[in-house]
Amino acid sequence: MSAQFGRWNFDGQPSATDYVEKVSTTLSPYGHDRDGSYASGGITMLYRAFHTTKESRDEIQPEVTPLGAAITWDGRLDNRIELITELRNGLTVNSTDVAIVSAAYQKWGEKCFCKLLGDWALSIWNPLENSLILAKDFVGTRHLYYWFDDSQIVWCTILDALVQFSGKHFELCEEYVARWLINRFPAPHVTPYNGVQAVPPSCFVLLRPGRHGTKRAITKYWDFDPVHSIRYRTDDEYQEHFRSVFGRAVQRRLRSDRPVLSELSGGMDSSSVVCMADQIMGAGVQRSTRRLQAVSPAECPRVDTISWYGDFDERLESENNDFHWISKVEKQRGRAGFHINFAKLEPIRTGALERLVLSFDSGGFASTPYPKTLSRLYQLYAAHMASAGYRVTISGVGGDSATGKEPRAVPELQNLLSRGRFVSFIRQLNAWATKTAKPRTPLLWEAIREFIPRRDSPTNVLDGLWFRPEFSRRNQDSLCVRPTRINLFGPIPSFQHNLHDLDAERRLAASWDPTPNLVREMRYPFLDRDFLSFMYAIPRQQVVREGRDRFLMKQALAGIVPDEVLNREQKAFVRPQSEIEKERNRAVETLASVDIAQHLVGSGLRIINPDRFMEALHKVSRKDEASSSLYMLKRTLWLEFWLRHLASHKVLAALNRTDTQTESFKTTEVALGPAEKFS
Repeated sequence: MSAQFGRWNFDGQPSATDYVEKVSTTLSPYGHDRDGSYASGGITMLYRAFHTTKESRDEIQPEVTPLGAAITWDGRLDNRIELITELRNGLTVNSTDVAIVSAAYQKWGEKCFCKLLGDWALSIWNPLENSLILAKDFVGTRHLYYWFDDSQIVWCTILDALVQFSGKHFELCEEYVARWLINRFPAPHVTPYNGVQAVPPSCFVLLRPGRHGTKRAITKYWDFDPVHSIRYRTDDEYQEHFRSVFGRAVQRRLRSDRPVLSELSGGMDSSSVVCMADQIMGAGVQRSTRRLQAVSPAECPRVDTISWYGDFDERLESENNDFHWISKVEKQRGRAGFHINFAKLEPIRTGALERLVLSFDSGGFASTPYPKTLSRLYQLYAAHMASAGYRVTISGVGGDSATGKEPRAVPELQNLLSRGRFVSFIRQLNAWATKTAKPRTPLLWEAIREFIPRRDSPTNVLDGLWFRPEFSRRNQDSLCVRPTRINLFGPIPSFQHNLHDLDAERRLAASWDPTPNLVREMRYPFLDRDFLSFMYAIPRQQVVREGRDRFLMKQALAGIVPDEVLNREQKAFVRPQSEIEKERNRAVETLASVDIAQHLVGSGLRIINPDRFMEALHKVSRKDEASSSLYMLKRTLWLEFWLRHLASHKVLAALNRTDTQTESFKTTEVALGPAEKFS
């Protein structure tokens, strides 16, 4: 990803030189290929390029249009040829993405955003309209943050630079903190700071100065069509269409002038991406040419794989061994990828909590609770990428929800109920009960209950712990896990479920904080707009059948993905009880060894009750604390160390006091558990 920054001083005064230099230095690790800048009156725009395609090497950003608008673009434009054909305007197949986007904006204005397929974020300052536009693609895989007051607007793709050099003190956003504590993700536009927001997915934000302060309008430029449907007569036709649209989704993400690294876990999602990439690259075409509709050839020279796993069982034939499944794909490919078995990594001889706070202190400013220091696993990942010159990583994230990993009867049964097709409903209810060996009554209730408004008060997950009651009450909506609510008179229920699942993917994408220690461009074929539009428009019974998950995907990719992987039972790996007990003991020893001062920053912010928190830590030292509380204790300490980090940088309004210091603490030398990472 490339880095964008801008500041608009309404009084027309240029930004201070030292301020711009500080921001530029912070952005440089994220885009070290080319520096670009634009300055006009009170406008300052910076661009730090990270090249991943041959066309991007010809870009000079910010791009200035003939009418004087300044544009910065961080993204990959997937429908270049279609736009070039439609726009003409002197564009050729060698035109840069930003030149195509510039031409589209000149012709269609704000209406161009819905036409831009791919992963992207852009900024447009228009001097003729005295306005600023910030926009993102429909998923929001690229970050773009902003804040404003009556005298200025500041925006950036890296939150650190926006917060650290703002000259302001921000209030902590409790919604963000509450959801982070329980390991859930806030809405994509929410950041840890009140007043700092992210551009929502599939939206553009229009900002301009006004007589009574800065005016802001947020507009959704595109959404899925709830009435769009695709119907064929045979299963084969659905399978052909699936191969075509999925192949195109993968092909778009192979656009790179360097080898591409694809993550391979041995699961169906990552395996499907790798095997489809091989088909597009020409590997194994003789096996399945008839099954794959033609797509344009990939531009990248090679696709390699990287795999990491925590196998305690080293027997390759064991189906509980992740590498067992990875090897099936590698055997078909005819070559092995890069492997990291984090269960066998040499432990770092430093306490887990000590490493956490040291990573906050030594890894640079951390605007979110995720330090910039990489875990041991990701250190190896980053070193491998650097050694081979990779810049693009492809991931199977998003495949679970889109292709029906969970064979649930609920969406299909709800579709039939909402349409009044009661005979078909009874038939399908009986079929699902037979296939899944479940009683009909629980299945019926599961389908009906999401239509019924719930009046009972959901349980607050922090109740009974060491958090202040007022904090829990203020954030009741964020802390309570509520059931999915389906509108009987809205779009068909399966479509509503799809949007609910997509919202979870958007929240996850918004939570990923880039680090200068691992600069890469992440790409997700299963989050392709055309692919999802297809999956949302076909009948639910094509996605899953009675008790059979991923029906369409398995049928369509037969002969492309190894049969063993396609037919793999989706059962979770059960870790040996001895390893679980060892990890619990490590957690107990680590928490019991913490020597933390009585003054807690989290207490000053009215989040933590210090007496109850210290009591819980003392129980751990006596091994009286329940296992269920250990995770939340570690999570709370993690939050506390991050808040002290923010206090030392004086970015929070409530902590802008000289008497708030970063206290020292001690931990024993406890190895970090394999599932933990700090970035």
